[in-house]
Amino acid sequence: MKVKLDRADSSVFGPSLTAVLSILAILSFLPFFMARTCRASDKGGVIRINIEKDQTNDAPKGWVLKQWKGHAGQADFLIEDAPWGKAIHLRSRSNSFALYRDVSIDLKQHPYINWRWKAVKLPENGDVRKRSTDDQAAQLYVVFPKFPIAFNNRVIGYIWDTNAPAGSTLKSAKTSTTMYVVVRSGAEGLGVWAHERRNVYEDYKTLFNEDPPPIGSVSVMIDSDDTKSSAESFFSDIYFSKGKTP
Repeated sequence: MKVKLDRADSSVFGPSLTAVLSILAILSFLPFFMARTCRASDKGGVIRINIEKDQTNDAPKGWVLKQWKGHAGQADFLIEDAPWGKAIHLRSRSNSFALYRDVSIDLKQHPYINWRWKAVKLPENGDVRKRSTDDQAAQLYVVFPKFPIAFNNRVIGYIWDTNAPAGSTLKSAKTSTTMYVVVRSGAEGLGVWAHERRNVYEDYKTLFNEDPPPIGSVSVMIDSDDTKSSAESFFSDIYFSKGKTP
């Protein structure tokens, strides 16, 4: 489905994709007052970030689409069936966009984030280590609002990069409060569903040298605007858990 919503060309944060995360944090700062907030409902030690079709909205139910920059390309996504329920299918053509959902989760209780993803096409020459090539086919962001939101929020991005080595952790070349964890790299595994699990609580402490505040939102992103190329990926089965299992 191609949609065009919430263009943010004139944002005070500038045109960079990672600056968008500041906006996401602002939008998620008051989750208890927003109808789309995902209440932290624990079922068997798990809090699921549901993906399901919304009959009245293009984005998945409870999620919001954001698109940035002045490119002609439109946000292109579909909600499709996957072995574990519904999946978000993302396609980018020289543009950048995200789907995000407000959540309220205490990582001391549910420190692990779990998800399944499948990268189909990587942006040509994408490399998170360089500002000019900071494009990835698959990005899962966890946003931690901190006052003042626009300047002090913290963001962890779990990404599938084209060139940066898997296992790398680094600061965004565009936004100082965004830290990346390169979970996968390169063409190995393209077209195959993979299950990932990260201890966000420990990642946050390692990356920011402090205890994490409550999570404010979760976002899936795709971009190929810097490299002027294209990318494609899927996300499904996103949830927080108390331990490594389930």
